[in-house]
Amino acid sequence: MPILNKDTTLCISLSARPSNNGTRFHNHLYDQLGLNWIYKAFAPTDLTQAIAGVRGLGIRGAAVSMPYKEAVIALVDTLAPSAAAIDSVNTIVNDGGVLTAHNTDYSAVLNLLKTHHVSPSLRTVVRGAGGMAKAVVAALRDAGFRDVVVVARNEEAGRSLAETYGYVWEPEAQDGAELLVNVTPIGMAGGAEAQQLSFTLEQVAAAQMVFDVVALPAETPLIGAARSAGKPVITGADVATLQATEQFVLYTGITPTDEQILAARDFMLADAPSV
Repeated sequence: MPILNKDTTLCISLSARPSNNGTRFHNHLYDQLGLNWIYKAFAPTDLTQAIAGVRGLGIRGAAVSMPYKEAVIALVDTLAPSAAAIDSVNTIVNDGGVLTAHNTDYSAVLNLLKTHHVSPSLRTVVRGAGGMAKAVVAALRDAGFRDVVVVARNEEAGRSLAETYGYVWEPEAQDGAELLVNVTPIGMAGGAEAQQLSFTLEQVAAAQMVFDVVALPAETPLIGAARSAGKPVITGADVATLQATEQFVLYTGITPTDEQILAARDFMLADAPSV
């Protein structure tokens, strides 16, 4: 990594519980490509002031994580189609003080559904109703999934999300789902529910595929249970890699090679905690 100087370009991430995933992924790519850039994670104490800092200090880009994906909308200038379609933001690009918001989570999930050949005929349960859940549910809709249940403890948020995309809301996951998708912090390292499962072992055993968007740790309790049951999985690390790659392109204008992306992913995961 080059010595920091006045010409160094800064990108950041904003999250209530920052991880090293984005920091390691982006900085590794900067190093591979010889870019005078640096990426730093922050836990903002005031979101409005943080976004004002992005604009005022000329910070090139900002990744946005829970719980700021919706609150940040009022603080940017323009919503790209990916963010406008689902009213949720995970990426901000600063072009000379003009802040444009994107959602690379949505495109990452849509891509993973296609590359893993997930059949849209599967009966699907999505647990969660926050900003990331919007990206997942929108991707499912656009991938042709019709039989989807949104499970959320908050009835207002869960019902609103489900009805927006033509699905149904339930307070708890029922048995019989073929695709299980966790979009809650359950299983996330450092949280109160870090060792818990978002679905029962019986539900995992009955499913055909399990998808957990939690990226920290790379192997969540849910992913571990699915692997033990012999189920194919899509992991939060998969989502993190694809969405971070798209962020990198938006920030730098450079598309890394598949080999460079794989090396950055491996470097990112090498620091990830285990369950």
